[in-house]
Amino acid sequence: MSSATQTPLDNEVDLAITGMTCASCSARIERKLNKLDGVEASVNLATEKASVRYAAPLTVDDIVATVEKTGYGASVIEPEATVADETGPLAPPKQTHDLRSVESLRIRAIVSALLTVPVVVLAMGPVPHFAANPWAQFALTTPVVAWAAWPFHRAAAINARHGASTMDTLVSLGVLAAYLWSTVTLVTSGGAHGHYYFETAAVVTTFLLLGRWLEARAKRSGKEALTALLDLGAKDVAVQRIDSRTRATTEVRIPIDQLAVGDHFVVRPGEKIATDGVVLDGTSAVDTSLVTGEPIPVDVRSGSEVTGGTLNTHGRLIVEARKVGSETVLAGITRLVERAQTGKADVQRLADRISAIFVPVVLVLALLTFVGWWIGTGDAARALSIATSVLIIACPCALGLATPTALLVGTGRGAQMGVLIKGPQVLEDTRRVDTVVLDKTGTITTGVARLTEVTPSGRLTATAALQSAAAVESGSEHPIAQAIVRAAQERGLAIPTIDGFRALPGSGALATIKGTEVTVGQAELFAEVPEELRDLRRPGTTVFVGWVDKARAALTVADEIRESSPAAIRALGEQGLTAYLLTGDHEEAARAIATEAGIDPEHVFAGVKPADKHAMIERLQSEGKVVAMVGDGINDAAALAQADLGIAMGSGTDAAMESADVVLMRPELSAVSDAIGLSRKTLSIIKQNLAWAFGYNVAAIPLAMAGLLNPMIAGAAMAMSSVLVVTNSLRLRGYGKR
Repeated sequence: MSSATQTPLDNEVDLAITGMTCASCSARIERKLNKLDGVEASVNLATEKASVRYAAPLTVDDIVATVEKTGYGASVIEPEATVADETGPLAPPKQTHDLRSVESLRIRAIVSALLTVPVVVLAMGPVPHFAANPWAQFALTTPVVAWAAWPFHRAAAINARHGASTMDTLVSLGVLAAYLWSTVTLVTSGGAHGHYYFETAAVVTTFLLLGRWLEARAKRSGKEALTALLDLGAKDVAVQRIDSRTRATTEVRIPIDQLAVGDHFVVRPGEKIATDGVVLDGTSAVDTSLVTGEPIPVDVRSGSEVTGGTLNTHGRLIVEARKVGSETVLAGITRLVERAQTGKADVQRLADRISAIFVPVVLVLALLTFVGWWIGTGDAARALSIATSVLIIACPCALGLATPTALLVGTGRGAQMGVLIKGPQVLEDTRRVDTVVLDKTGTITTGVARLTEVTPSGRLTATAALQSAAAVESGSEHPIAQAIVRAAQERGLAIPTIDGFRALPGSGALATIKGTEVTVGQAELFAEVPEELRDLRRPGTTVFVGWVDKARAALTVADEIRESSPAAIRALGEQGLTAYLLTGDHEEAARAIATEAGIDPEHVFAGVKPADKHAMIERLQSEGKVVAMVGDGINDAAALAQADLGIAMGSGTDAAMESADVVLMRPELSAVSDAIGLSRKTLSIIKQNLAWAFGYNVAAIPLAMAGLLNPMIAGAAMAMSSVLVVTNSLRLRGYGKR
């Protein structure tokens, strides 16, 4: 943190960093940036990005210049502007540099291996000694050290010019020490038999190049989930245009970046929906799996909202664009995932602090090892070999990759499952959570009111009662009214025409049907409510329909429980979490819903007003519970912010999603257990990686100093440690797959 942290950091910039090879590189850049007044920076080795917040009068040029003065390259990552243009958030990421780098490493590794094999055979195999043997080793090893190992030497030299040391410093010194010692011995002895370490220089270079190539490939695989997400957007779209002369509607196919809010566009079967909008005409089923993780296509019709990047399976749709470019759901998902991958968990900050001092300490240890063994044995060649082992084995690559690679893969897999984890700290929070508070509406239930029962009185039939109620409610926009009308339509009932509709705010509505004034609403609207209707006790909201001041039937409307909710509650219990239900419903209805969902009725908070939800979370926390809150409404925002872990259903409001730590893109409670399970698994992988990386270095360095590790074995172990860490992280790609 800079010394000017009191100054508001109003500006942000993301930089692509080139030249980083290990944790000490990223730690050094981060340290240099944070020394600037008014700067807060986080540098990620796995994504090769720096996320920087800064205050005036600093400029982006100042920040880039600081990185370059540190010995690395930096370029600004332009913010998203359009939906699927070449620089937009939905365009495929530009990976030319990555591909070229991976291919270069592959070629160097192959050439190095081809030259190294005969060197090892000449030095150690059953080949008769002949005068040219050392010279043959020298000839074969020289291109390996000079060309194949050039990336190590170049990076070490750049850092040396800036008074710094990194992993490349250790590798370069180790390889050059073995090669130059052998060369000097060869030249001064004229090729006579002596101690040569050409095979050490060649084998170490080959192993490290092979390890770095495998590591680069694995890191690229870790980005595949986000790459697939970024590539979802359509590249062009068929827009409806009205001819100014003929007034006829025509279709014009335009690039996606030219699409504007309000445009009407056509989506044919098998096409991607170009951007977020509302269906104006047509019916279809939309495959949202790549955005929400939900495998079952969603039926859409006129008035349905659709998301850009989803797939129209059948039927022709006409959609009005409501959001374009960086305002779309898919662009927001991209920003959340990238922000999570750039951040750092507390455990990673510890690793960074260690890496920052690690390389200088190793250089000192290697020097002391060389001097100690030389004095102790009088054998400089033996001392050099052991010191080289110390240099090679100690490279902190695995330490730097332990956290970011797991985050990279874990957040990418989350995006595929419709789970957006906002940052690394969330992983730490999920480990501690023991209580989950679930808002009823839209979380446990569907959030859509449905007519569940019609109870007539006297000789009136249920069908006639529903027809009359639906006729009156057809003039209302209230959710209960819409549920009654929808129920009548679904049952194929003819809805009578009405006259003189009048809304009664907070109570109901009335209208005239064939000369009779019919009222629908609460009991107080009627002078007489039959006893068999008044004593009904059902979950949900009950309204009455009647005429001539008498209620003739009762209609109950309820928010139905999601089919998946009971199984999801059980899954949360298996994760050691206690579920609580939070609702504004009366006690009896709330307990009925809780029992149906599998929640202990004693864990129900009923009759809770929106303003009191925050206080209920505080109450649980005061009892020592670590609370996760799941909600979707604007009235949940304060509670989500207060909770130790806020989880917002993506179908909810922007305020709720902004206040939450985790956003669920599919409206299923099962996504909550997926989110917590994935977060805990990612944190577990991070800890495994760090345990290996720390343990490896702590155990390997003393062994190398004791002369128990050959430099070639040290090189292979160091290379494979990084590959092991990245490969372990890649296991997260299979999380949740059956």
